[in-house]
Amino acid sequence: MADLGVILGDLAAESQAIDDVVAGLPASDWARPTPAPGWSVAHQIAHLAWTDAKSLISASRPGDWAAEVEQLLSFGEDYVDAGARELAQTPPRELLAQWREGRAALAEALAAVPDGQKLPWYGPPMSAASMATARMMETWAHGQDVFDALGLTREPTARLWHIARFGTRTRDFAFKLHSLAPPAEEFRLELTSPDGGTWAFGPEGAEQRLTGSALGFCLVITQRRHPADTDLVATGADVEEWLGIAQAFAGPPGAGREPGQFA
Repeated sequence: MADLGVILGDLAAESQAIDDVVAGLPASDWARPTPAPGWSVAHQIAHLAWTDAKSLISASRPGDWAAEVEQLLSFGEDYVDAGARELAQTPPRELLAQWREGRAALAEALAAVPDGQKLPWYGPPMSAASMATARMMETWAHGQDVFDALGLTREPTARLWHIARFGTRTRDFAFKLHSLAPPAEEFRLELTSPDGGTWAFGPEGAEQRLTGSALGFCLVITQRRHPADTDLVATGADVEEWLGIAQAFAGPPGAGREPGQFA
């Protein structure tokens, strides 16, 4: 079982790694476009701040969640993008301060959630540990867009384990999102960790398998790289299909990245 304290500590470290990059940027670089069409660096940080704020409502005031969702849906299906667009207009220093304050408040709220309590969300309710892991996944993914926009290389860390595990747990979600029946059999994943070890998921004797780097897998399931631009090797038709539709984040099917975009 995932340890909430460990996840929150790694989430704080992942957030700080991005914070360290954007904190010293001039305002012109906050306006720099990222690989996500229509999104600048400011949009990426705004989205993290916006989602942290929504997560805080779920974690600290779950009774208000239904009204929150009803209000958001009144803005239309693109309410997530709309939230990022609106918040991205905030001056960079103020936006950064808001993100810092919000993520700290969320960490405190998640740490205080009683064991066994499920938190409401846009999809199925989740535990505090699952919500913290989802925030880790999103923080890392949108951080990748920031690094790509600035032409920076980010060294992978052991924190990827949370994202890799989350990716395996969202396999069936990706198939259902595309109106496909999830495969009946589990897959075996053997991923090379940043320190050269192996992170294994699924039954050892599974016929359908996926091998490659943990970094490549995390980039694919967050749709930050096309599978063809990674070292992932799929064995089995279902695994190959999964790589083409894998999506660890909530919402409608994402467009992903084009092959060769980061060659």
